Amino acid sequence: MTGIHDAVVIGAGFAGTVAARDLSAQGHSVVHLEARDRIGGRTCTGEAFGRTVEFGGAYAHWTQPDIWRELKRYGIGLATPMEVDKAYWLAGGAVHSGSAAEHSDAVAPLIARYTADARERFPQPFDLAAADAEAIEQQTAADRIEASNLSDHDRDVLEGLLSSLGHSLDEQGLAQFLFWTATYFGDWGAFMEAAGHWPIEGGTAPVLGAIAADSTADLRLSTPVRAVEDDGPGVTVTTRGGDTVRARHAVLALPLNALGDVSMTPAPTPAVRALVERGHPMRTSKVWVRVKGEIEPFSAHAPIGKHPINAAKTEYRHDGDTLIVCFCADASAIDGTDREAVQKALRRFVPDIEVVDTAVHDWVADEFAQGTWAHHRPGDLTGAVPLMREPHGRIHFAGGDIAAIGVGGIDGAIASGADAARNITRSLAADGS
Repeated sequence: MTGIHDAVVIGAGFAGTVAARDLSAQGHSVVHLEARDRIGGRTCTGEAFGRTVEFGGAYAHWTQPDIWRELKRYGIGLATPMEVDKAYWLAGGAVHSGSAAEHSDAVAPLIARYTADARERFPQPFDLAAADAEAIEQQTAADRIEASNLSDHDRDVLEGLLSSLGHSLDEQGLAQFLFWTATYFGDWGAFMEAAGHWPIEGGTAPVLGAIAADSTADLRLSTPVRAVEDDGPGVTVTTRGGDTVRARHAVLALPLNALGDVSMTPAPTPAVRALVERGHPMRTSKVWVRVKGEIEPFSAHAPIGKHPINAAKTEYRHDGDTLIVCFCADASAIDGTDREAVQKALRRFVPDIEVVDTAVHDWVADEFAQGTWAHHRPGDLTGAVPLMREPHGRIHFAGGDIAAIGVGGIDGAIASGADAARNITRSLAADGS
């Protein structure tokens, strides 16, 4: 360890990469540590089937100000999604099919009823104190379904829609579904378009590469961190290899479920410590599937626990074949590398589909992720999570998991990283550093 830096940023997902760039752009000396041998965190542009695909977060939208600003800054656009007019949905023990509009007609009144009080509960999503969300923060996503007295068919239709963002509705908080809806004018459809419809042109790697290229931080890959200690005058970060970095401030931009592997001194407040210990429940998987031929574009939905693939849609044409992206609420329900298992699951919707190959990254087994995006348990969204966004002495948390707006997504991660950088810049200015 030599000298003292202005900041050390731990984690090189979108939050950490933006924080490192913004801090270094202010002239601060920054060390940027990343456990993996690449930047990107839970976004990962990789290769499968002879082309690039996104194994993690992939989508952006012009209504998301932070990612949109980065895209415009670096001259990167959005890819036009494949037009899909065929839909399949599993409900009441049978697979139904129809046009996308017919599926929407079946879903719309159910999700409208489910999210009807979103704006009432979160009238100003940027200010969680603007309304009392305590009552709904005691409920799981499943609690509201149970109280709705739906038929088996309608319950499956609703759960099939929610399952694309689900793992266990008994563990996920109702509040986050309402919060997401409230941020998009109380319109679930608008939220879903923003969250998962428009891929970034060329993938996430060009955006991250451009952000990193604008950073003068000392980026050190393959450097997992073991401990962070705030002793008052500064912060000491110790890597698993035993090296130390001394800085005036630290940004911990790690996934919530991986934070427990980093020792923090002093320990966070009891509420934050409890949140880190329990983590969030999302243990999902995203499976890419190459199927033979240019098949009719389609989407498919199935409720959690009643089918191993809970959402699927055709995404690209490739060398005469079709690529399908599948979202599985429970990563343990299907082996995404098992071609025959995936084919059997997809044939429940499209009987003659022929799977050529599959590709998947296991984010649940990934020690630096230990799950996918965050959907918080009851009480956490408006309880411990906002506390994590406050500076803990000289330690600052960042990441999409704890974002104020856009929680769980790329836009939220960028905003969170930028906020951490601004907080540190203000502190350094106040200290005369």
